[in-house]
Amino acid sequence: MQLSIGSILYYWPRETLHDFYERMSASPADIIYLGETVCSKRRELKTDEWIELARQLSAKGKQVVLSTLALLEAESEMKTLRKICDNDGLLVEANDMAGVQVLSAKGLPFVAGSSVNIYNAATLKVLHKQGLKRWVMPVELSADTLQKILQEAARQGFADAIETEVFAYGHLPLAFSARCFTARSRNLPKDDCRFVCLDYPDGLAMRSQEQQSVFTINGIQTMSGDIYNLLGEVGRMEAIGVDVVRVSPCSGDMMPLLQQYRDAIDGKAQQIPAIADGECNGYWFGEPGMLTA
Repeated sequence: MQLSIGSILYYWPRETLHDFYERMSASPADIIYLGETVCSKRRELKTDEWIELARQLSAKGKQVVLSTLALLEAESEMKTLRKICDNDGLLVEANDMAGVQVLSAKGLPFVAGSSVNIYNAATLKVLHKQGLKRWVMPVELSADTLQKILQEAARQGFADAIETEVFAYGHLPLAFSARCFTARSRNLPKDDCRFVCLDYPDGLAMRSQEQQSVFTINGIQTMSGDIYNLLGEVGRMEAIGVDVVRVSPCSGDMMPLLQQYRDAIDGKAQQIPAIADGECNGYWFGEPGMLTA
């Protein structure tokens, strides 16, 4: 199995982005996803700069994938999507069906992100015929469901032609909206948000009246309140047939975490740490996502 670093879901300053990817170029990750997937107003790096960064990381031995927006609402966003797809050689992660359509029409292979609703082998086969090379399992699916999908794909004879990736660590990306919840929390309209997402490098925690962690607000994106962590399930992923394990970026030093996942993938982990407070794994076990199984 390979280890991947997902695209940064939060809004970080330009210098922070460059510093992060400089460190990640020396990380044990095999694959790095780049680009803005949440909000088109986040332009600390322009499309050409993301592509240039991708080439720099590729030159350092990383497989790089450019990621697209998960919710497109304007023609300007479609223009950016087309530019990403016309990058001359880099693999693209399509996070909505518009991206799938553009890439398929060009005859280009692509990765289907977790926000593309692939819930069965029939859908997977259709997208494979359109050029799907790798798919990221929707985060709300369980290990048992994934196993059934891959078994059916094997029965239909195309399982070996695709790769499967699982989101294994980070706040789960759950839903998108045309409204910006972070701006609303500051009594600002979306069109004049003043880029307040920059104040929340790991999103804005949302708690119940009982102070239970419920969601994390990230602009127009709603995420899980707790961090999803499947470190203890890497062995089961391998047995099911997972090819790539994804870690989602967060602020702070990620190197120790990435090394833990690298060791687990390589079978070097002596002892897997237990799920910590503030972490969850319910969806993987077919339970409510916020639970710890």
